[in-house]
Amino acid sequence: MTLRFIDLFAGIGGTRLAFEAAGMDCVFSSEWDPNSQKTYAANFGHTPHGDITKIAASEIPDFDVLVAGFPCQPFSSIGQRQGFEHPTQGTLFYDVVRIIKEKNPSAFLLENVKGLKTHDSGRTWAEIQRSLDELGYVVHAAILDASEYGVPQRRERIYIVGFKKGSHAASDFLFPEPLGTKVSIGQFVESGITDRSISKHLQNSYIYKKEDGRPEVITPKSDKPVKTLVASYHKIQRLTGTFVADGPTGLRLLTENECKAIMGFPKDFKVPVSRTQMYRQFGNSVAVPVVSAIARNIKLALDKNA
Repeated sequence: MTLRFIDLFAGIGGTRLAFEAAGMDCVFSSEWDPNSQKTYAANFGHTPHGDITKIAASEIPDFDVLVAGFPCQPFSSIGQRQGFEHPTQGTLFYDVVRIIKEKNPSAFLLENVKGLKTHDSGRTWAEIQRSLDELGYVVHAAILDASEYGVPQRRERIYIVGFKKGSHAASDFLFPEPLGTKVSIGQFVESGITDRSISKHLQNSYIYKKEDGRPEVITPKSDKPVKTLVASYHKIQRLTGTFVADGPTGLRLLTENECKAIMGFPKDFKVPVSRTQMYRQFGNSVAVPVVSAIARNIKLALDKNA
């Protein structure tokens, strides 16, 4: 039988793309943000269910693998690092626990920022491990960099994979090995783009206000992965942003196709939202090829022990 998975905190569907590419079927998805729902629906033909906190586990179809990129902002080193004390998002991990407890899937994959392990002096991570252990799962965790898995972006994330205790799949699973070569961004850089220019005034007063080698500027000749694409990219941040030497003013923001390449999305992926929302959505998404590689290994472990 084809393995079934559910896609929680689904965003625009990067994780779904990855698990479907590994040969699994999505039987349920949940995403509360209406703009992300719009992009998801444009690509998968249906709108995800809304707020997972209002959905009973009994309403979710049976499945084999739970997948959740539970919101990372409370644990991010960029944010306020409030963790489980965050008034709303910090509690969403417990909805993952609630659903796993009732549905008892064969496996799960959780994704988050790498700072999850060190947040609150490690207490947040300890609480996550304790919760998953009490549910009866063997947990594998690793911080992987997307640039080592065919993505032209340096993006470190923690991936948490669990299998039921007593299952041979728990011991058969291995995280995918790095490919050994890195993909450069240059081949994906477009030329002659005229509608995303950064004004000369902003360049002089902010972008290049210091001679410190910032920000990161790329061209078709750039021979390395770019820095992490963040959800606030549209705010034009000189320290975290990657910009392109192109256009009427000589410097511009990334195009839609460049963002797709940076995150490992197919070029035909539909983006029916504003440019600001597009940057937010890709910045919040997963690097698809990394999750695809993990999904294949989860499927191998489960199939071997079916």
